[in-house]
Amino acid sequence: MSNQAIEIFKKRRSQYALGKNVDMGIEQLTELIKEGVRQAPSSFNSQSSRAVILFGEQSEKFWQLAKDALRPLVPADTFAATEAKLDSFAAGVGTVLFFEDQNVVKGLQEQFALYADNFPVWSEQASGIAQFAVWTALAEAGIGASLQHYNPVVDDAAAKAWNVPASWKLRAQMPFGSNEAPFGEKTFMDDEQRFLTFA
Repeated sequence: MSNQAIEIFKKRRSQYALGKNVDMGIEQLTELIKEGVRQAPSSFNSQSSRAVILFGEQSEKFWQLAKDALRPLVPADTFAATEAKLDSFAAGVGTVLFFEDQNVVKGLQEQFALYADNFPVWSEQASGIAQFAVWTALAEAGIGASLQHYNPVVDDAAAKAWNVPASWKLRAQMPFGSNEAPFGEKTFMDDEQRFLTFA
């Protein structure tokens, strides 16, 4: 089966060996990331997803904050591996911090009380779609990325460092940069365990 969208989806892979050898400039990358978030669908067209886009030293600063937050939590004899992983994220061109605006969620809960319990779930779905949209757009541009979840340990430090609104809740982090290593083979579970089809 050949489908242009699916072929683009196949390019989206986790890349942990990141570098700074990217042809696109900051303005182009910023617009690509913004457009990915803009075009991502959300329940009730809530547009609850938010992004803080960090480049260069600002991106490195985030991963240093993560390192500082994790140091007291990770056993000293195993921290070297954690540090190496965080340094690999910092080696890229930048990092996207994905947030969900809880004021939007609360507003929808008040406006549509019947669905109040669902809006936090739908917000998480919106965030995941925005992350996938940005990740796929980066992959299509030949830029490597991965999705990380160092929240909530780094939330307060990040909010303070970049003056993030109090209503924004950190959901994921996406370091990105040049692909400095090939991708391994991707495996899939059996379709019989994953899909039910009826006609």
